[in-house]
Order: sequence, then structure tokens, then C-alpha cells
Amino acid sequence: MAPAVTATAVDDVDPQIYEDRHVHAVYDEIAPHFSSTRYKPWPIIAQFLASLPTGWVGLDSGTGNGKYLPLPTDRPGSVWTVGLDRSRNLLSIARTAGGNNVIREVVWGDVLERSWRDGAFDYAISIATIHHLATWERRKVAVQRLIQAISPTHGRALIYVWAVEQDGLSKRSIPRDQVLQTCGQDVFVPWVVTQGQPQPKSAVHTSTAPVFKRYYHMFTKGELTSLVHEAAKELELTVGAKGDAEGKRGIEIVRDGWERSNYYVELRRWECR
Repeated sequence: MAPAVTATAVDDVDPQIYEDRHVHAVYDEIAPHFSSTRYKPWPIIAQFLASLPTGWVGLDSGTGNGKYLPLPTDRPGSVWTVGLDRSRNLLSIARTAGGNNVIREVVWGDVLERSWRDGAFDYAISIATIHHLATWERRKVAVQRLIQAISPTHGRALIYVWAVEQDGLSKRSIPRDQVLQTCGQDVFVPWVVTQGQPQPKSAVHTSTAPVFKRYYHMFTKGELTSLVHEAAKELELTVGAKGDAEGKRGIEIVRDGWERSNYYVELRRWECR
């Protein structure tokens, strides 16, 4: 039987130290094994990337092994996505994502940093990344960095996070008795290094295989959308459809929902000049 997901609490005074220990160090060690299990694009994300106009340049913030960098597969090279991640080991894999002797553009950095000039990209995606940040404030800043990175007149973004509500195909069972209706649940999700894979010394060894514990904040219904609203309002952006008021800037939430154990939000920036 696979190790269970367990509830946890962020107990470090500095959440960065907590994330370094329970997120970044783990992914650097399990990178090859993790990458071998992450190869199939999720449908809504593939549709989003396929809908982008030819010539657009975008950002994959928290790219991991870069599986979304080659998309859309039916128009290879029609858009160009730059991958950002904290894990050097995952970035080394992302550089050649998709094969065909194409070298991808990847950058070592932090999703919380303001690494780009405002409006540098036409689009941005953040897939299964923000849920690794240990506080509401840090998750909000990550959303703000995405909003700031895309064009204020036409920029589009898509954010995915893991949900408390898991479907029947999920291998995870979330301890729901501690879940607050609007605040989600902090958990450790185990990663088992299977036979034949490298056995990193920092793993917790069981009688069968070493296990890593990865920190996640599992989002509950409405939590991601609320996070986007708060992030936008702090940037003095109107949340809603584009209006006619001169000088106003804002974002429109194009759609939000739940798909295969994840919550997602798609947004579009707008500006009235």
C-alpha cells in the first residue's frame, strides 16, 4: 500500500526555509524519477496553449520538466514559452523537452521574484506550482507576479493547483476532517522512489522503498478564485469584464473550475486608454 497523505502545519518562522526543506530539496533529488512520470499534458492546458495566436511569447512559471514548453503540438514553434523553475535538475531536463534537437529557453529563478519587466510576455501559465508555497501571502504574490509579467492590454494566464476534492482516479486521499471551508489543507504528499531508481540519502527509508514528503497546500472550492481577486485588487486592477471608463486597468476571469482533482483559473488582462 502506498504511504498516506498526512495533514501538516507550517511551523517554521520563515516559510522560505520550510519550502527549501520540504519542496525545493525534494524536487532536486527526485528530478529524474519525477520527470519520468510527468509527460502527458492536461487537456484544458493543452487547449489554452493551442488557442494562442502565432508569434506570442509566454512564461511557464514553475515549469518542472518542461512538458508544456513544446506545445501546441499541432503548430510546433508557433509560440515560444520560456520555462522558469527553482530546480536546476528539473531545468536540465526541461532544456530538451519535446526532443527533435530543439533547445528550450529555461531560466533558474523563483516564482516570487520580479524577474521580468512588466508586460514582457503575451501569456503565462502556472501549473501545479503555487500550491507548494507555504502561506496565503506567498501564494498571492506568486499570482501577482504572473499578472505583472503579461501584457496589460491582451495578456492571458492560466493557473492550476491541486484540490482537496480528489476524483476517483486519484491515488491521493486528503484528510478532510481538518479542512476549513475557505482555507484548504496543508499536507505532506509522499513520493516513493521505485526500484531501479537512485536512492537519495535524504529520503525516509521504509522496508520497501525510500519515501520523500513533499509539502502541498490543497485548495478548496473558491479559494483560488478568491486568491486571484485579492492579488489583482492589491495591484489596483479592476476584476471584471472590460469597461469603457478611460484610464482603467483590470483582469477578467474568463473561466474557473475543477478538472481531474485540480482547480484552475483562466484570466485575461485589459486596459481602457
